[in-house]
Amino acid sequence: MSPLSTTHLQRIFNKLDKNGDGLVSLDELMWLLEKISMPAKRDEIELLVGQKCLGYIDFLFFYQTLIKRNMVQENFLIEHENEMSEMDLREAFRVFDLDGDGFISCEELQISLSRLGLWDECRVQDCNLMIDVYDKNSDGFLDFGEFKDMMLLKDDHS
Repeated sequence: MSPLSTTHLQRIFNKLDKNGDGLVSLDELMWLLEKISMPAKRDEIELLVGQKCLGYIDFLFFYQTLIKRNMVQENFLIEHENEMSEMDLREAFRVFDLDGDGFISCEELQISLSRLGLWDECRVQDCNLMIDVYDKNSDGFLDFGEFKDMMLLKDDHS
């Protein structure tokens, strides 16, 4: 949900205020939330609003609360998604780090790719070339950070 201008909010409020009494009921708020794909239970709305009807100023406050709540939820989902991605990448790294020393060598890459059926004729120089592209410290190995960059297709050389 992107922020709306006060002009847009005034128009929405006026449309919701069907009887023109300057108030929007909880039922009207629930209808609006349903229309913008943010359905809520009546008791949640009552708790959030704290009254039976909202005037325009209270409606603006309600809207700001929704925006903040939505931003917090989006940030939580993004953080959770990043955590899952990190866990998945660590698990994938372990598939290639055969000796568990925290580094992927050319030999480990060659064996892993062959086992996964991704490369039948993997030559040492081909593995070295693959590692060299993401080996930032030029030690001939991929550490987790370098592996992560490779998997996320981050190339600092471009």
